[in-house]
Amino acid sequence: MVKVSVCIPTYNRSHYLTYAVNSVLNQTYTDFELIICDDGSPDNTSEVVAGFEDRRIHYIRHEKNMGRSRNMRSGFEASKGDYFIKFDDDDALTPEFLEKTVNILDKNPQVDFVCTNHWVIDKDSKRVESATKDNAVRWGKDKLEEGIIHDLDWQTFYYQSLQVGSTLFRFSCLKEVDYMDPKADGCEDFDLLVRLALIGKVSYFLPDYLMEYRFHGGQTSLGQNLHFLQAKLYCIENYNFQNQALEKQRKIKLAQTQQDLGLRLIEQGKTQQGRELLNSSKQVLGVSKRTNLGLLMSYLPLKLRQLILKQFRQWKPKDYTEKVRSQTN
Repeated sequence: MVKVSVCIPTYNRSHYLTYAVNSVLNQTYTDFELIICDDGSPDNTSEVVAGFEDRRIHYIRHEKNMGRSRNMRSGFEASKGDYFIKFDDDDALTPEFLEKTVNILDKNPQVDFVCTNHWVIDKDSKRVESATKDNAVRWGKDKLEEGIIHDLDWQTFYYQSLQVGSTLFRFSCLKEVDYMDPKADGCEDFDLLVRLALIGKVSYFLPDYLMEYRFHGGQTSLGQNLHFLQAKLYCIENYNFQNQALEKQRKIKLAQTQQDLGLRLIEQGKTQQGRELLNSSKQVLGVSKRTNLGLLMSYLPLKLRQLILKQFRQWKPKDYTEKVRSQTN
């Protein structure tokens, strides 16, 4: 038996995978297995993995693409460790990640998972300090203190301050919630943390920067955003918080997601579905310029809608994520 199972789900990113794998092999804590689950990559991923001569690496290759969540589940189901972490194939762990997080779980049996802070890196694996700071502020990590998180439901659902890829879990607590829900594909990390909070699991926040999260071009597209919003809508519809203030926020977030998804559907030509979602969002959010604009555009020719929305996006100031993604050398 090993103490820790590290899982890297991958698809068609062999150019980043080497960096991710080396970050695990270079850990100061060594009692781990590394499971690489490949979702039918058409690139040279299998050759890259074969180049690593380390018995701790286990390679699972699916002949056909089965989707993000199912691929992640395959790595989870094959793991043998008491502790578990999954992070993406374009990200990385810092050398002391396992040593520090394992130490907390070993010393605190009441804690189910340990969340850490993380660096933002660019496509060339360079740490971007300004974006790292902006990211911490954006998600409220700068306000979290080290120790037990006492408002885990708020932190996971409302603030979304925690990230699965920078978190070490007890395998048992993930088993209890059935790990990744394929119906939440595209939004599965957010959903996992919320579901853990809903059943009363205990989390510890370690403010050390122990993981690297990469921003690079190609991570976002209209199709991916649409898929994400549909998954997010499914998740939010299925939560029910006992805290009435948080339940109120759930209904607001649900309406905001309906609005976002409605606009995307109208942009794609799925006009009736988009109008229905926008009208549903109005029942909670009230009348807004954004909703009215979306409804108005739904009566325009499709190409004109897409042109208008494209112009709006170009005029919108870039945030720190877009600035890092657009960097070229």
